[in-house]
Amino acid sequence: MSASNPRKLEVVITFLEMLDPPDRPAATIPPGKVAIVRAENPTLSFYRYLYDTVGEPWLWWFRRLMGDDELAEILARPETHVYVLYVGGVPAGFAELDLTDLEKNGVIDLHYMGLIPDFIGKGYGKYLLNWAIDTAWGLKPQRITVNTCSLDHPSALGAYQKAGFGVYDQRTDIVDDPRDTGLIPAIEHHVDHDAGADHGKKAERSQENENSGTLIVDFPDRAR
Repeated sequence: MSASNPRKLEVVITFLEMLDPPDRPAATIPPGKVAIVRAENPTLSFYRYLYDTVGEPWLWWFRRLMGDDELAEILARPETHVYVLYVGGVPAGFAELDLTDLEKNGVIDLHYMGLIPDFIGKGYGKYLLNWAIDTAWGLKPQRITVNTCSLDHPSALGAYQKAGFGVYDQRTDIVDDPRDTGLIPAIEHHVDHDAGADHGKKAERSQENENSGTLIVDFPDRAR
């Protein structure tokens, strides 16, 4: 296929919500030198690095379509909260909360959430997701929303549900394959084998690692 005649992908989008804070302890910090810091008005180059690196395996294309001016406007809004996970001083993933609908309707949306591939499967995804949920509830919403799609990690939908989200809606879209349009490199993806089966989203699965005794650094108060 080509940019002028791209393959079509059937994408199942699942919408989830959380109406009450989860009944669990605070997010468990994985072993190692871990920090979460809010990126206040991040530069376009840094944000695109996070978005592209985290999202490429799952064919995140939407913000790759945006021009710099449009994306910069979104990132500069006070309602856009981008939190970056660092492991040993290295960016390991990010979570983005959208507070646009908080004042009017009491809703915070977990807009994006994911890890850089090198850090998947080590317990950081569960930590970042639970931390983002705890941080969102700390801003006093009435409802937290998130959505996932069948292009994302096969375990992601289950991870959101395990974290306390419940499904409230679903739809199916037909989209151009971003690998054919040139937005994403020509990489192997699970959709090539699963034919668009209903899988999950931008979060992770992961077993907790045992405490290694290494220094743990966390900045939840500063990050907010």
